Amino acid sequence: MKIFKIPLITVFIFLVFAPAIAQKKADYEVKDHYNKMEVDIPMRDGVKLHTTIYSPKDTSKEYPILMQRTPYSSRPYGEDQFRSKIGPNEILMKEGNIIVYQDVRGRWMSEGKYDNMRAYIPNKEGDQVDEASDTYDTIEWLVNNVENNNGRVGTWGISYPGFYSTYSLLSGHPALKAASPQASIGDFFFDDFHHNGAYLLSYWRATSVFGYQKETPVDTAWYEFPDLGTEDQYQFFLDAGPLSNLDEYYKEDNEFWQQLKEHPNYDEFWQSRGIVQHMKDVKPAVMIVGGLFDAEDLYGPFAIYKNIEESGDNFSSIVFGPWSHGDWARETGRQSVGNVYFGDSISTHFQRDYETKFFNHFLKGSGEGKPDLPEAHIYDTGLRQWNNYTEWPPKNTSSKTLYLGDNQKFTDQPTDNKEEFISDPEKPVSYNNEIKMVFTPREYMTGDQRFAARRPDVLVFETEVLEEDMKLVGPIEAMLKVATTGTAADWVVKVIDVYPPDAENYEETMPHLKMSNYHMMVRSEVMRGRFRNGFEDPEPFEPNKKTEVNIKLQGINHTFKKGHKLQIQVQSTWFPLIDINPQTYVDNIFEAEEEDFQKQTHTVYGDSAIKFSILEE
Repeated sequence: MKIFKIPLITVFIFLVFAPAIAQKKADYEVKDHYNKMEVDIPMRDGVKLHTTIYSPKDTSKEYPILMQRTPYSSRPYGEDQFRSKIGPNEILMKEGNIIVYQDVRGRWMSEGKYDNMRAYIPNKEGDQVDEASDTYDTIEWLVNNVENNNGRVGTWGISYPGFYSTYSLLSGHPALKAASPQASIGDFFFDDFHHNGAYLLSYWRATSVFGYQKETPVDTAWYEFPDLGTEDQYQFFLDAGPLSNLDEYYKEDNEFWQQLKEHPNYDEFWQSRGIVQHMKDVKPAVMIVGGLFDAEDLYGPFAIYKNIEESGDNFSSIVFGPWSHGDWARETGRQSVGNVYFGDSISTHFQRDYETKFFNHFLKGSGEGKPDLPEAHIYDTGLRQWNNYTEWPPKNTSSKTLYLGDNQKFTDQPTDNKEEFISDPEKPVSYNNEIKMVFTPREYMTGDQRFAARRPDVLVFETEVLEEDMKLVGPIEAMLKVATTGTAADWVVKVIDVYPPDAENYEETMPHLKMSNYHMMVRSEVMRGRFRNGFEDPEPFEPNKKTEVNIKLQGINHTFKKGHKLQIQVQSTWFPLIDINPQTYVDNIFEAEEEDFQKQTHTVYGDSAIKFSILEE
């Protein structure tokens, strides 16, 4: 086995998990306007967390504290070394705020042991600690020791730092007035490494980042990535075979790999690490941010917002734009995801008109009442325009149920039709039809699905050409009635916007593609069939028995325009986004052997349905 260490490995990780960290050099020099201090703040159990503090040189007034806690390093280290940009956005940086970055427990220059998605302890005793207590202790030290602070604190972060921003809401510190969790992880059984229990093989290499412990504080990466020796990710994983063969690359010293293998079901290990269920009676103001095409953390933002709304009376809002993971933290001019262009300066709009207003209202203004911001600011990814809603999902909708009929058409009523296809583990359906090696996939979220529609193991159902616009809002329910000749299967449902033949190309459209008849994926999801009746207790299928499999697809805000078609694709493999299901039931797929992987025939019945919510104007 070959191992290689990527130069500037930390910057690479920042680009994947915390896009706001990696910024190009700007005309504005942080060191001309801020002083930098590095301190090791003691927690209640004696462990010290490395903390970097940027304070405005103008000491004529007091400033709020904006804090990000991160597992991806508060670099650059050294009080004479400055980031090129600090804070959530350039406006807040130039206005003046005390900006704080902290390496979380067990990471980089902080002491202690790292615990991936550390479980929250509601009723801590003695010197028990979690990320909430670490946040509390940090805030307490900051407000009492950093000069010129106004006693108000806000937190923010993208992806894993977004998880720590969410976690800060449980700290209970009275100085914490506002938090903006952005693309926050909500639960590793539904975000990033799993979707509805299906293991996301595409994140396998990220296991390096989270799996290895370090002995002492370090300012350089202590983890390494395996050299796979190929640029063809599909072929690499196909040749690798069962997941157990990947043990060649991660040994017992990779704690996260061992945890993944030992906990294939939604047991107490995963349940305790979820943050969503603890979002009750939240007091600080919250602005949750996400990308409608975020391949990494789409579940978390929606679920966290829903739980906060159900029990709290604080100000909470949600912003979802036409972004992939973290796009809102950078401005590229033309906002696109993959081949599809959505508009200009969309990230600037968010940073200026939402993020800055939110933090300034609660940290610099009176903090009283609600800011002049809508409850939900959601981008229509079909019409290319923003919508404001008083609640999300909106209530002024009508429900529409389409049944999966014959001849690739929908019907308004269930039929006795059935469609069959052969699912072959040796020839799985790709998720993007591209030959590439990516650390974590993104572009496929709007990817052209024609290649899949033309495979015999992908079922296609679509409307006639729409005679008027049809706006779908909120989550989508797929209610499948299926059977298999085997005892295990995955089920994948994709919602697709089929462009008309005269659609024009965008600048971003790949040279080998055309937008003419483009099959744009709008939303998709997988259900590992063994979890159809619950994620804690998996069940095999009874061969050839008609069985219900229900799949919830995360919310959309998309107008299928006149002249387009709405299409649904149903398939059973999605590789190597998710691992290959052996289609023979085994207790733990991480321990499946080659002989367990069998070709099976799957059936989808005509009383299967897709349920949407259509916005009523």
